[in-house]
Amino acid sequence: MSQHIGIVGCSGEGAALCYRTLCLEGEQFWGRYGHPEISMHTHSFADYMAAIERHDWRGVGEIMLSSANKLKKAGSEFLICPDNTIHQALPFIQSRLPLPWLHIAEVVAEAALGRGFRCLGLLGTRWLVESDVYPQALAAHGLEFVRPDAIEQEEINRIIFEELVCGVFQPQAIAYHQRVISRMEKAGCDAVVLGCTEIPLIMNDSNSPLPTLDSTRLLARAALKRAHE
Repeated sequence: MSQHIGIVGCSGEGAALCYRTLCLEGEQFWGRYGHPEISMHTHSFADYMAAIERHDWRGVGEIMLSSANKLKKAGSEFLICPDNTIHQALPFIQSRLPLPWLHIAEVVAEAALGRGFRCLGLLGTRWLVESDVYPQALAAHGLEFVRPDAIEQEEINRIIFEELVCGVFQPQAIAYHQRVISRMEKAGCDAVVLGCTEIPLIMNDSNSPLPTLDSTRLLARAALKRAHE
C-alpha cells in the first residue's frame, strides 16, 4: 500500500520535472517501473501570473485551493506544489486545505541541515527571494541565507519568465547563474538553493560553483518517502 500523491501544478516545466522525478525514482521503493498513484491538477499559468503581477496573493491562494479540492476528489491523500513562489499564498488557505501539504521550503531546509550546510544562497523569482517563504523555514532550522542583489534578482527573474518556463535553455543563462553563485560563495555561502523549480533544468552540482539544493527533486523525493511510509 502507498499514499496517493496530489500535485498542485503551476508552471508546466516545474510541474513536469517533479512528476518525472516521482515516476523515475519511485522504483527505489516499489521496484522496477514502480511508483505510487499520482494525480496532478494545473490551472492556467496565465491565471497565476495575472494574480502574482498584481500582488494578489489571496487570489493566488484561491487558485491553489481549487486545485487542492479537485485533487482530493481524485483520491489524493496529501499534496505537494512544485512551485516555490506561490507558497507565499499558502498562509491564506492553510486552514481550508482539504489534505496535508508537504511544504517545499521546509523540505529544502531539512535537506540542508542534514547535509551540514550553514549558510545558503537563495535563487528564484524576485517574488520568492523578497518573500518570507525561505527565511522562515531556514531560520526555524538555524540556517542563514544570502539573497541576490537587486540587479541579480531582475536578471534571474527575466531568465526564468522569458526563457526557463518556456522551455528555453541558453548557455548564457547558465553562465549568469554561475557568476551569481560565485559571488554568494565569496559572501560565505556553502550551498545554494535552486528555489525556482525550473532552475534545476540548467543548474546542478556538475556546473555550479557551490553544492546545490534542488527544490524540485528534493520535494519529489520527500513525497515518495512519505507515500511509501
